[in-house]
Amino acid sequence: MNVSPVVPVVLLLALAGCARQPDAVSHDIANAPADAFLAAVAAHCGKAYEGKVIVNEPRSDAPDPFEGKRLVMHVRGCEDPAHQVRIPFHVGDDHSRTWVISRTDTGLRLKHDHRHRDGSPDAVTLYGGDSKPPGTAQRQVFPVDADSVAMFRKADMLPSVENTWAMEIEPDQRFVYELTRPGGRRFQVQFDLSKPVALPPAPWGSDAAPR
Repeated sequence: MNVSPVVPVVLLLALAGCARQPDAVSHDIANAPADAFLAAVAAHCGKAYEGKVIVNEPRSDAPDPFEGKRLVMHVRGCEDPAHQVRIPFHVGDDHSRTWVISRTDTGLRLKHDHRHRDGSPDAVTLYGGDSKPPGTAQRQVFPVDADSVAMFRKADMLPSVENTWAMEIEPDQRFVYELTRPGGRRFQVQFDLSKPVALPPAPWGSDAAPR
């Protein structure tokens, strides 16, 4: 019986494909928590929620920019929610802050986009870090990255060079933004995801219409 020479080639290619599958599967499993977390946040696209500061330690004698202000997060920038979501964080009439969560090859990246009223970027902006893998579908942790450390040093914000940010979500229940650093600094804002509120104005430097 004659055997086509194509058969061994096809068999080898099939075996090669099988040999690569475990790595691909492992990569997908490792990234699954990041995808699940981003999807849970993106499920709230187009909605806004009110929050409150639940931890602010240690207390300082300096004026607290959050005290007595209405705090609202707006899951707004959702053009490509599987890869990036933008969340303006409104503090009273201050619309300068936006959290930007982006997908990377190894997890998620959190950046803080700070703008002036005219839309121009603040001198200290787009700081943050990449998630510490693997994280979970409910919590992702973002140690400060090297570019942000350099920015903080240049701005003489030396305590911030040890920042770690975190975000937590319980779908339809709560969303938490957290900042910690060595020495006891801990700040948390918790938002009630069970009660959408009226949409706030567009963040500074953004188009008026949410997407």
